[in-house]
Amino acid sequence: MAVFSMDWTGFILTGFATLFLIGELLVNMRGIFGLLGMGFIVVYFAVYLETGSFIFMLIIYLVGILLIMIDGKIINDGTLATIGLACMLLAVALAAPNLFAGMYAIIGVLIGGFSSLLFLKAFKRREMWSKITLKDQLTKEKGYNSMNQEYEKLLEKPGITLSDMRPVGTIRINNKNYSAISNGEWIPKDSDIKVVHVDGTKILVEKYSDE
Repeated sequence: MAVFSMDWTGFILTGFATLFLIGELLVNMRGIFGLLGMGFIVVYFAVYLETGSFIFMLIIYLVGILLIMIDGKIINDGTLATIGLACMLLAVALAAPNLFAGMYAIIGVLIGGFSSLLFLKAFKRREMWSKITLKDQLTKEKGYNSMNQEYEKLLEKPGITLSDMRPVGTIRINNKNYSAISNGEWIPKDSDIKVVHVDGTKILVEKYSDE
């Protein structure tokens, strides 16, 4: 019974640690959640590990949170967040004294992480990272133009292929060479083509027909 209670202690410590640390990233609590989260996770690692291992596992856990933060606020493709979660789970699992304690610790991290989202409904959202992200849409109406002006002028222009397009190849328009792509069709070398779409520096062509 004592071992069972000790295992559940790990669940509680990792759960609250993750809850408050991720919560600190999500809402503006002036560091209070951060201190609470650090306190819980430090106690968890200190209970099971010696000083050297304690510092190493703590760093892995915190790096995991950092990766999740970077992915959620800057990159947003899920890759770093997945690696970060894996780091957190690995750290708490390896620190546990037995298999059951490790499982409880992992469950605590998962539940704490998801539960931290509830803070968004009760507290002010943290805006510190939004200051370095670009929210405005880069549209022509706002004075932006992601399309290369020279390439934009190629729209509907006729040209000739300098290589077979399978579907990527080289074309010539007005005595100047460009890299282009066909709409999935194979176009032989020395074929007449026409530019049908331009996106940035991407030129889409199709075989030219007089009809």
